[in-house]
Amino acid sequence: MGFENIAMLLSGMGLLLYGIKILGEGLELAAGAKLKTLLERMTKNRFFAVLVGFIITTLIQSSTATTVMVVGFVNTGIMNLTQAIGVIMGANIGTTTTSVLVSLDIGKYAPIAIGIGAFWSMLAKKNLHKHLGLAVTGFGMLFLGMSLMKTSMSPLAESEIFKNWILSAENNYVLAIVIGAVTAAVLHSSAASIGILQALASKGLIPLNFAVFVIYGQNIGTCITALISAIGTKKNSKRTAVMHILFNVFGTVFFIAASQFIPYTRWIEQLCGDNTMMQLSMVHIIFNVVSTVIMFPFAKILVKLSCIIIPDKNEEGEDDFRMQYVDSLMLKTPPFAVAQVAKEVHRMALIARNNFSLAAQDLLNNTTEHFDEIQHNEDLINYLNHNITPILVKINSLDLSYNDAKYIGRVFHVINDIERIGDHAQNLSEAAQSRVNDNIQFSSEAESELKCMYETALDLIDAAVDSFTNQEITFEGASKVNSLEASIDQMQESFEQLHIDRLNDRSCDTKAGMLFVNTITDFERVGDHATNIAWAVLKKPD
Repeated sequence: MGFENIAMLLSGMGLLLYGIKILGEGLELAAGAKLKTLLERMTKNRFFAVLVGFIITTLIQSSTATTVMVVGFVNTGIMNLTQAIGVIMGANIGTTTTSVLVSLDIGKYAPIAIGIGAFWSMLAKKNLHKHLGLAVTGFGMLFLGMSLMKTSMSPLAESEIFKNWILSAENNYVLAIVIGAVTAAVLHSSAASIGILQALASKGLIPLNFAVFVIYGQNIGTCITALISAIGTKKNSKRTAVMHILFNVFGTVFFIAASQFIPYTRWIEQLCGDNTMMQLSMVHIIFNVVSTVIMFPFAKILVKLSCIIIPDKNEEGEDDFRMQYVDSLMLKTPPFAVAQVAKEVHRMALIARNNFSLAAQDLLNNTTEHFDEIQHNEDLINYLNHNITPILVKINSLDLSYNDAKYIGRVFHVINDIERIGDHAQNLSEAAQSRVNDNIQFSSEAESELKCMYETALDLIDAAVDSFTNQEITFEGASKVNSLEASIDQMQESFEQLHIDRLNDRSCDTKAGMLFVNTITDFERVGDHATNIAWAVLKKPD
């Protein structure tokens, strides 16, 4: 091969890899909301888990990316090992769609697809159309890359050195598996590595009986990225990566054994005719579908094997001070990352809400029963605030849909309001401690006023958290928030005057009066921060 052929090969390989990437990104962004819905509907039903794995991988065009996400889900505790193996099986089937696309002889239409996709993406006003245009562009680049690779490889067909090497290695199945595994591991994609293999086969450079074993190796090699991503994670995440390897290794062993008794390659040739690219695509499909059918009933055995390989150990960090829903591995798929951040923010909001309730009740009941719990929760709220913010910065730098980008922008402000509610809860807890230590007594009127203002503030927090979590505020919801906030402001003004009257008629002493004023100030400011959270929803784009 001359310099021009090598340059063309590298260009084609680059276009193939980048085409697969932006095809997946375009479809992923276009289907962002649906991906979140699929995640939310994930159940312990393994049949459904396989379907979800297939759909997600078909959309993002990468079983590696799907498996890395699954490792992240298991690491954050939102998916168990039984669900994970189902998704992995589905992902392996989903990755075969790329090889089917590549096997279609439509390379001559690639420039047209690139042109249409580029103009569609640039001129479209709606984000959905922009993302679909991006996907069409990637589709065209994929086929243009394949065409360039096939053209560049033509001289190899005349190379005696290459022919002799293939003849000597043709029956070396171990070498074929190693080549496939290394290629897929280096490219981080079995789909891309199979595309390159199809380009070679289309020029008659790779015999089918050798290519079959290369494909087996490519399915094993694609597990390496997930295995690397599991380093430093919890034991169940490591087990997920191990299950992925076991699945493909067992599948390879089964097909190697079966090929000793059945004319497998001859059947493939009869099924697909002379279309070598379709032959390899069919090998890839059969490998993953049959492996799934055979091993699906034994999913629990795979789980147990992974537990034997990665045994139980006492792990550090198994406490509240960790991100339960967010993992850096999820950043590879922005729609999922946004969905999981929303759950972490909701968790933080509920902790702050409950802390406010505990602190206010301690103050009203003249006790410090929950003092230690409140301090622990306050530390947890601060921990979440400090750890969610860097994640938001990373997500904000990703290629997000317009709605997701706006949502992340709002979360920056909302978590600060949640953290401030936590601060006021701590103020109330310290006030409760002072009341107990100094034996401060409120008048019955003051007790009643504080209770009324506390209950109103708590209702406002609940309304605000519900609105932001659902990203929706109805006319009735907006009216309720406005009414509650106005009530709290009115209470503060009214109760302060009543407090002054009680001081004047000596029905309230100075210490109780100071504590009373500080408390209603905390209540009023909690109401302000809750209102900010609720009204952040109104910044949601149409």
